[in-house]
Amino acid sequence: MWWLLFIPLGLVGLFLIALHLGFRAPRKRETKTPLDLGITFKEVSIPTVDNKNLYGWLLPIEGSKETLIILHGWGGNAELMLPIAVPFYNAGLNILLIDSRAHGNSDSATFSSLPRFAEDLGKSIDWLKNQHSNICHKIALLGHSVGAGAVLYATSKRNDIDAVISISAFAHANGMMTRYLQSLKLPTFLIQIILRYVQWLIGHSFNTFAPMHSVCKITAPILIVHGKEDTTIPINDARTIINNCPKPHIELFEVDDAGHESVDKFEEHADILIQFLKKSGFTIK
Repeated sequence: MWWLLFIPLGLVGLFLIALHLGFRAPRKRETKTPLDLGITFKEVSIPTVDNKNLYGWLLPIEGSKETLIILHGWGGNAELMLPIAVPFYNAGLNILLIDSRAHGNSDSATFSSLPRFAEDLGKSIDWLKNQHSNICHKIALLGHSVGAGAVLYATSKRNDIDAVISISAFAHANGMMTRYLQSLKLPTFLIQIILRYVQWLIGHSFNTFAPMHSVCKITAPILIVHGKEDTTIPINDARTIINNCPKPHIELFEVDDAGHESVDKFEEHADILIQFLKKSGFTIK
């Protein structure tokens, strides 16, 4: 009967496999380029950790010395963020759009996480400053969802970022993941096990990179943007971020009728985002 011991071990193994598959980011590769919008661009390859490379697009503006780096959310890519990039490009900013590891056309990875998004973003900033220092007189970051949390986390560890725009960030991974796991009708004890396992797997406590904590470590101007109709990450997460760190350089812009993936709605209010950068010292047309 000793073989019966393998049954619970097998169940645990199946559970871990299902957990990894359930949290794997879907890969969507780019099918169009900025050229489809009449924008000249350069394909770039950016070295990151573990001998991996990131895929990206550099949209240069002749004579501009300021750059906005844009990072997608979970399962996204550079193409999906292109609509929000265009207004900034038209306003005179160089644009760098990147794919995080295991996303778009970038190299694969064993798993994705907010710290890995931030790691890739940090390598992209360093690459831009080393390879294109002439367009780095000022650097702003814009991220969506997990990418929004990543731009906040990356900026909290640097002093060379001049402004940050966070779109649809969660306040704390614990709350975000708990809501998701509760929607699957999982028991509380199992949810707690999963949360602990995920933190062990990614090598970071959720507290380490929680956006509500990251903002308190940033001195550059921050604009928190969030859709009022977001059901994936409720608007209260944005309000929690602001309330946890009520400082004058951190602003909140709540967008009516916008959900979590409403890039078109955020694009409609690009003038407000651009004015935020102008107020932060960027040279805007």
